[in-house]
Order: sequence, then structure tokens, then C-alpha cells
Amino acid sequence: MPEYKHPASEQDFEQNFASIKPLMNATEAYYESSRCLFCYDAPCIKACPTEIDIPLFIRQINGNNPLGAAQTIYQSNHFGHACGKVCPTEVLCEGACVYNHQNVKPIEIGRLQSFATQKAINSNKKMFGLKPNNGKKVAIIGAGPAGISCACELRMNGFDVTIYEAKAQPSGLTVYGVAPYKITNQEVLEEMAYLQNQFGFTILYNHPIATKQDLQNLEQQFDSIFLGIGLGETSQIGILGEDLDNCFGAVEFIEQLRMEHHQVQVPQNVVVLGGGNTAMDAASECARMGSENVILAYRREKEAMGAYDFEYELAKTAGVKGLFNAQPIEIVGENGCAIGVKFVQTTTQNGQLKTIENSEFVVPCNWVIKATGQSKRVQFLQMIDGLELDSKKRIVINPNTYQTTNPRYFAAGDAVNGGKEVVNAVAEGRKAANAIVNCNL
Repeated sequence: MPEYKHPASEQDFEQNFASIKPLMNATEAYYESSRCLFCYDAPCIKACPTEIDIPLFIRQINGNNPLGAAQTIYQSNHFGHACGKVCPTEVLCEGACVYNHQNVKPIEIGRLQSFATQKAINSNKKMFGLKPNNGKKVAIIGAGPAGISCACELRMNGFDVTIYEAKAQPSGLTVYGVAPYKITNQEVLEEMAYLQNQFGFTILYNHPIATKQDLQNLEQQFDSIFLGIGLGETSQIGILGEDLDNCFGAVEFIEQLRMEHHQVQVPQNVVVLGGGNTAMDAASECARMGSENVILAYRREKEAMGAYDFEYELAKTAGVKGLFNAQPIEIVGENGCAIGVKFVQTTTQNGQLKTIENSEFVVPCNWVIKATGQSKRVQFLQMIDGLELDSKKRIVINPNTYQTTNPRYFAAGDAVNGGKEVVNAVAEGRKAANAIVNCNL
């Protein structure tokens, strides 16, 4: 029997995808904040890509000043609420907590951060004064974490900002690509509305920048252009049968689930290919949607997976089963549909992956989900004059200024770093904004 039944209603869906970091109440936040040692030269700050003054905001919570705590958070991280929910705090701020060295549970920094920022969002109190308009205009392509963060910081410094977003909603993967048990659509959109009210940037939805002419129009209208375009669709893995029906990408599946919730129908048997955090999310989501048999297949040993250990444990608790040292060599089809995955067993010798002769086997399934990385938006980027890409098709920037090889363009986030955490994109977007502020364009 599966761990979860297929959700027949929105209420069932919410139950199956209950938050793994539920919001604290005031009493819980007070007692948890009381545990903080308020370390000098705190390691949690160093472990945070946005360098939030964590001891300060925890002290403010403990002093019954959650709005002050929220202001401390938002001064460093414009996605303060979302990051409190979706950040891998276990390996960042909480992983650096000094309590870990004493075999004591670390401070629940992420949940405290969400507690304070939710108070601010609910109050909608103005916290930031904007500098007078300086007459300069910046176009931002993409309303994801990097783009929104860049927009907030630019507005703080008096720039007029217009964001061009191809989709109908903001925040990129935070709303389209994160598992619902980490953060809900409502939570994401409430924070986006809060930020737009605080900073007053303009977002044009369903407005893709897709042609050379579109880019030239922006170049004529704006002083600078920021690229926060993220990554593209799931990459092909180059094996026979991956174009069959019911074989598709994890990113595309997660987006559909985020938008359609309980209306998504999942089959009994699913194979997820990959060993990263996206693979863990896709597998766990299938299990929570009622799939009876979810196999997470990875070509190397378990210890070599890119996913965080806690993400794999989370998938296992949902009923996902791991299959390791199994490399897919063909998606087996019948009448145009995938009915299984053919694997060959592997071993690692001197760091090199080797296949074992005559070890092929087939795992039957109704769906194949590929969590094998996302493609870069090369075709679009090649339309920008003078823009250089590296050997991995990432945008080349000056690491100090986030300026590309076309001086009118700045960039940050996944299109530059190749695909990291939401918090990394937020940090980079803010740094890029400050570089634009200090630029003489």
C-alpha cells in the first residue's frame, strides 16, 4: 500500500503536502529565540549567502519586536520569508550553528525567520524609505529571485525599474519549481505583493523578451538591462526512447503540480532518473500524490548523489525507494508510451564510472521523470551583441560587478552560477543592483 492516497480535493492535497517547516506561534518563537547564544562573529552569518545578521534578528524576536526582526532580515535578503521556508538551512545557517558541536539541536533559524517576516507581510507596514528618483531606468528580464532582489535594491536607490516576466506569476522557481511541502503558492505570492508594495517596481506579466527586436527596444528605452532569466527546460540525456509519451522532465512535472494541485493524476509506478535535489522533490511529490511504487534511480552510489542527505531522507519517509549504481540506457516503449527503463549496473573504479558487462535489467513503470539538469538559454543569449558564454554556456560576468561582456547588461542567478539555491540568486541579484548603482552608464 502507498504511504499516501491520491488527493481528491484541495484539502486532501494540503494534508499530503503539509509544510515541513510549519509557521511558529509567538510562544514557540519566544522559547526558540531564547536558546540562541548570540555568538560573537557568528558562524551562522558567514554560512548565509545573504549575510543576514541572524543573532540580531533572533534577539529582536526574543525582545517581542518581530517587525524589527523582519526589517533586519529584509535589509539583507529581499526573499526573507521564502528563504526561511525553502533554504537548505540544515547545511547553511543551522548547519553552522555552534550547538552542532555540542550534540544539541541547532537553533531553528529558518522557522524564526519565517515567523518574523510573516508578521511583516501581515502588517504590510512600510519599512523602507526610497531615495528620490535619479532619472535612470533599468529593465529586468525575469521575475525570479535574482530579478526581484535586484529590483528591490535598485528601487531603494532611486532607480525606475520595469520587470519583464514571460509567465503569469512572479518569483520563478519559488512558485513554479519548489515542492509544495516547502512553501505554498499563497505564501510566495503574498510576499511578492508585499515587496511590490514596499518598493514600487513594475512587473509586466505574460511579457516575454524573446527576439532581437525586443532586446533592441529595451536597449533604446533603458540605461541598463539585468538578466535574471534562470535556466530552461529539462536537458535531454541522449538515450533511446526519451521522446516517448509519459517520459518528461522533473521541472515540467513540478510546475504542473504547483499550478494544478490535486487535479494532477499520477500512475502507480514511476521511475525518477537523477540524484539531485530536484529528483528528490519529484519523487517525493509522486509518492505524496498516491503513486504506489516510486523508484529513484541514480547511476552512481548513494553517497555520490548531489542531493542533500536530508532531502533523500524526506523522500524515503514519503515511500520512495532508491536504486543505485544503475545507469539508464533506454526508455522502453510500447505503442508510443514508456513502459519501463532499461538499466545497466555500474561500479566506480578510481573515480571513473564503469558499466558491468551483461548486467542489463528493466524496471517496469507507467511514467519516467528525468531530473537530469536544465538546459541553458543559449539561443536567447546569442541574440545579445557581445555577450560571452563560458564552456558550460553560462553567462560570463565580472565577479566584482556582475557586468557582462556587453557593458549595458548585468546578470546573476542560475544563468550565471549554473543552478544553485534560491538564496544564492537573491544574494547575487542584490550585489548586481549595487554594482549598477555605482556604474557610470
